[in-house]
Amino acid sequence: MTTKLNIKKSLLLSSLIFGMFFGAGNLIFPVHLGQLAGNQWISATVAFLLSATVIPLMALISLSQTQSTGIYDLAKPLGKVFAIFFLITVHVSLGPMIATPRTATVAYSLSFAQWLPNSWQLAGQITFSAIFFSVVYFLGSREQHLTKYIGKYLNPIFIILLGLIFILAIFKPMGGFDHAAQQMYQTKAFSSAFLEGYNTVDAIAALAFGITIVRAIETMGFNKRQDIARITAQTGIIAIAGIAFVYVGLIILGATSLAHFNLSENGTIALMQITNHYLGTFGGAFLAVMGTLAVLTTAIGLTASFAQDFNHIFPKISYKNWLLITIVMSFISANFGLNNIIAWGLPILLFLYPIAITLILLGLLSPLFEKSSIVYWPTMLFVLIPAIMDGIANAPFAASFKYFIGYHDTKGVLHFGAYQSIVPFASIGFGWIIPGFFGFIIGMLVYKIIKRKNKLKQSQLNVTI
Repeated sequence: MTTKLNIKKSLLLSSLIFGMFFGAGNLIFPVHLGQLAGNQWISATVAFLLSATVIPLMALISLSQTQSTGIYDLAKPLGKVFAIFFLITVHVSLGPMIATPRTATVAYSLSFAQWLPNSWQLAGQITFSAIFFSVVYFLGSREQHLTKYIGKYLNPIFIILLGLIFILAIFKPMGGFDHAAQQMYQTKAFSSAFLEGYNTVDAIAALAFGITIVRAIETMGFNKRQDIARITAQTGIIAIAGIAFVYVGLIILGATSLAHFNLSENGTIALMQITNHYLGTFGGAFLAVMGTLAVLTTAIGLTASFAQDFNHIFPKISYKNWLLITIVMSFISANFGLNNIIAWGLPILLFLYPIAITLILLGLLSPLFEKSSIVYWPTMLFVLIPAIMDGIANAPFAASFKYFIGYHDTKGVLHFGAYQSIVPFASIGFGWIIPGFFGFIIGMLVYKIIKRKNKLKQSQLNVTI
């Protein structure tokens, strides 16, 4: 049995993790962030890296420390019902509702959308997404070869292509960093960029990808849970460090692009402008290949992890059938358009992220309280209510609750409701932090009291015996 991870296997697994993580949002949101932040790009970059790389890395370490194979195991201290609820919620939201359909819409926006006339756009998007998801199913159905497809072939090609853009930008920068930041980033650069990191969905994706990473490690001959946990943490650090480096480069590209272009509607447009600036007419074809490779690896990872997790919990339906289900649902969602996916995705993410971060932190701290549900439950209950409020405040229908919860207008400016006025940090999207902290303290106090009583009972029993 294999007992040692050599450099080749370590790099292959790191490439697999990088490829699964780095998809549609990872490519377009950092570039747009750079444009939004302008001369505030440094503080925005630090905040973005915290939510888009540090928290996902913490998620992988949390899975390793608790020896969890994925979402279900990590949430299980809250009970099987909650664990299944959270697994379904995450996978349906992350998969068919947001991230997976976004892979197809971004790939289409970066490729054929550039060349087709407006009257053909709908037909083109439907045709492209059908072909795209057919390829995803073909590659994803070969579960045992996922490491080879993503880690050995697709992801290295993408990195080489993206590296070419970075090299051109180093030798021929577009401009400086003296362009004014947009309104939200002039006063709230850090919190705005931190929340922008949610759009990459990587902290949640780390929990979803856990089972796929474990399966990949097992195919290399590692079966002991301690070895799997250690390898997940080691290769995860390498992959996330690489992603952080790419993020910084993309943010710089976005910030300096303001010397030539106005603020774009989204990161897809900004990326097309930058690529065309450096590569001219060849830029469109180059970006089409690079962008499609980036999102294809993530689409394979998302759909495979969905199928693996659901097959694990509901084994009567086969892995391939679950794979087909998520791909069909993603195909339907993809044809609602990128802007609609982003608009509806944000409130869902602002609801899911506090829950996911809380589970990650509880997993990291679990040795302090032996994974006791007594600590998990009050912490999670205190987080859930503000998480729901944050989600509603960013939903398209938020104005209906304007006096109670508050809402964001079309320019992204928050209009306070009672929730933002009363709860600390709610105005910047972090209303769950203080309640969650108090919930954790309450849980720890109850845990300590019960543990102390149990020790006293045990000592009295020993004396009696």
